[in-house]
Amino acid sequence: MPWYIGGQLVGGIVGALVIYFIADGVAGFSASSCGGKPSCFASNGYGTHSPGGFPIGSAILVEIVFTALFIFVIASTSRRSMPAGFTGVAVGLMLTVIHLITIPVDNTSVNPARSIATAVIEGGWALRQLWVFIVFPLVGGVLGAVIWRALVPAEDA
Repeated sequence: MPWYIGGQLVGGIVGALVIYFIADGVAGFSASSCGGKPSCFASNGYGTHSPGGFPIGSAILVEIVFTALFIFVIASTSRRSMPAGFTGVAVGLMLTVIHLITIPVDNTSVNPARSIATAVIEGGWALRQLWVFIVFPLVGGVLGAVIWRALVPAEDA
């Protein structure tokens, strides 16, 4: 597990750096803000740092609900009784739907490593709000797993 977590964090930071260096080529780019908007670099945020101005409660709710749904879909499509080869399609489509719904609320986390990576690059307000995007996706992940476990018979898991 430590290697998995470490790999997620390193991969997230490398990915965020690549995006940063691409975006840095635009005149006036800042990882902290752009054009008067406080959230330009895809860091997760609430309140004034939410793309739509959503409060902390909205960010907490979307992170719990959509991470739980994401974990539920992953577990449901990767069990033995599912046809081989469809997990990637279902998971990819679910992640697309999650992003379409939650980017306006908090720039979509559902993965603490992704949130940590962009917060490290931003370095200020995103680090102060980061706890929300670590704690509540973890809560949602546990909730999704518990619900899946309660609904799926052990022999089908």
